[in-house]
Amino acid sequence: MPDLSARATDPELLDEGVPDDEAIRSLGDLRFVNRWLGGRRSLRRAVTPLLSGLERPTLLDVGCGSADLPHLLRADLGQRLRVVGLDIKLVHLRETPPGIERVLGDVRRLPFRARSFDVVTASLFLHHFDTAEVAPLLASLFALARRALVVNDLHRALVPYLFGRATFPVLFRSPVSVADGLLSIRRAFRPAELQEAFTEAGLPSVTIQRSFPYRLVAVAQRTA
Repeated sequence: MPDLSARATDPELLDEGVPDDEAIRSLGDLRFVNRWLGGRRSLRRAVTPLLSGLERPTLLDVGCGSADLPHLLRADLGQRLRVVGLDIKLVHLRETPPGIERVLGDVRRLPFRARSFDVVTASLFLHHFDTAEVAPLLASLFALARRALVVNDLHRALVPYLFGRATFPVLFRSPVSVADGLLSIRRAFRPAELQEAFTEAGLPSVTIQRSFPYRLVAVAQRTA
């Protein structure tokens, strides 16, 4: 049984690099996770109220993968929502649906001006970074948002790890997803850790909620 008292630091296979066909299969598994294990519901509940009253809302999704989550928000809010998806891997961006503006780039060197978007989202993305990188990354993402930064990520706990170990080999098409899925849980956050990262980033007023089954949704809103 792994030690879950602290975040794991092992790199995930996708971050190290895998063949394109394996990356595409893994993206399909990630869409399955978002659909059935709380990703869609968590993000909708947090983001929709922030954008629904705007005439021409804009959203940036960093580490967008195949952009299934921002695409869902666009379906909810209509074509008036401008969505930009940023990812470091071209193979991921090639899988995004129509209507998503694709930007190939590194989140450590963001190619946008301050307050370029109403809302910035990061879903199942933050846990890919080691603890020392998290607070600076949160600060740089918040700087891009006119209204709010929304982080939707995993909650590190024994129950989801045991669930994953029992079911991921059956549920997922890609062996990369099985290995990375379990490691993602070990790299994930606990609420106090995420709160500490936001505080270190200069964003202490963040609201962090647990979302079923084992998600953490953090919303840092501008007050002025």
